[in-house]
Order: sequence, then structure tokens, then C-alpha cells
Amino acid sequence: MERNFEIPILFQDEQLIVVDKPVGLAVHKNDFMPHDAPYLTKLVGDLTGRWIYNVHRLDAKTSGVIVLAFSPEVAKELTLQFERKEVAKKYVAVVQGNPGEGVFSDKVLVKKKTKFKKPAVTRFKALESVETAISYKDKTGIVLSLVEIIPETGRWHQIRQHFARNRFDIVGDTHHGDFTLNKIITEKTGSNRLLLHAASLEFTHPGTQMRQAFTSPLPEEFKKVLEDCSHSI
Repeated sequence: MERNFEIPILFQDEQLIVVDKPVGLAVHKNDFMPHDAPYLTKLVGDLTGRWIYNVHRLDAKTSGVIVLAFSPEVAKELTLQFERKEVAKKYVAVVQGNPGEGVFSDKVLVKKKTKFKKPAVTRFKALESVETAISYKDKTGIVLSLVEIIPETGRWHQIRQHFARNRFDIVGDTHHGDFTLNKIITEKTGSNRLLLHAASLEFTHPGTQMRQAFTSPLPEEFKKVLEDCSHSI
């Protein structure tokens, strides 16, 4: 399996590195991947010539800002910040419908193929919406919205579960989402990725004790989907 991933470095010093993870790249190796499949910690290790320690999760299908550590001590300190909810995370997504502004607080599944649920909190605000000519089943003139999302907890697929459960499926979500809508949008726009992006991350640097914030711009594909679908009215 040969895929060339470009990994923009947003910040790097002796203790940690912040990168803009491309879509389709797993953060670390897992049992479901081919033995030679690329993954982020390996590629960043090759890039820097350093051992890389994972700090937090970002799904392979999600792009955006992620911090990695160069030592187990720094990784532990950053992980504790996530656990203590001292890290500010912001995502953007394109979803079906217009959720407006509010909070999802229903429990979510803790992992795949389980019925065990844990409490989860996701804040959201719709930034813009477009009407489309997409209609199927009992739905007509489907609305798509660009939404800003702030997860206050960090459960498995939390954002994807919350939006799907509340009928605001994230476009391109092949696990929890609306498969018919995904297929129609892929045919109309050529996009077949999950439209979920980690837009910003703010944490306290373990070495300097300074708050640092990093951002990643909205991927062009998100804009293209909204434009292509709204133009089809």
C-alpha cells in the first residue's frame, strides 16, 4: 500500500510537535491495517528522526490539528490536560439539516460493537446553511449546514454519534450517517470523505507553561460540497 501523505508542521520544538493531519491517515498502527500501511506517528517519526508518542485521538477519516510528543513524560502531561478538560478543541463539519445552536448531552457508545454507553457533551453552532435540490425518500430540498463543534468530552466517535442520533448526520459518515445522502453528494460533487475537521487546538505547553493555540483552515472540499450542492437548485 503506497500513499503519499503531505503532513504540514504547524509547530515544533524539542518537546512536542503539532501537525495538520491529512484525511485518510490513521494516527497509530492497529490490527485492522495492512502491515505496510502508513500511519501518522510513523510518518512524523520519519520526518523528524525522533521517537513519537501519541497524546490524543483523531479518527483516520477526520483531518486537522493534532499534537504529538517527543517523550513519554511530555505525552503524559498533555494526556492529563485532555483528561482534566484543560484543552480547548474546536471542529467544523458539514451536516444534514440546520441544528442551530445548542448542546447534545445524550450518552454515546464507548466503542464499536458494544452496547455500553457513557455520558458525553457536544456544543455546536451552525455557521451557514444552504438549500439544495436533493430529495429522496420522504425528504425534499435537503438543507446542508457548516457547523462549529466543541466537544467537552472525548468519547469514541462522539461527534459523529451525537449528530447522527439527532438526525443531523455528518456528510460522508459511512459508519453512523445517512448512506443515501452520502451517495448522492458523492455523485454530485465527487467528494467521498467524512466532512469533519479538527479546526483548532489550544493547550498549555508542558515546558514553558504558556497557553498555545493552533489552527487549520477549512478544507476546500467542505466549501466545494456546499457550493456544488447549493448551485444545483
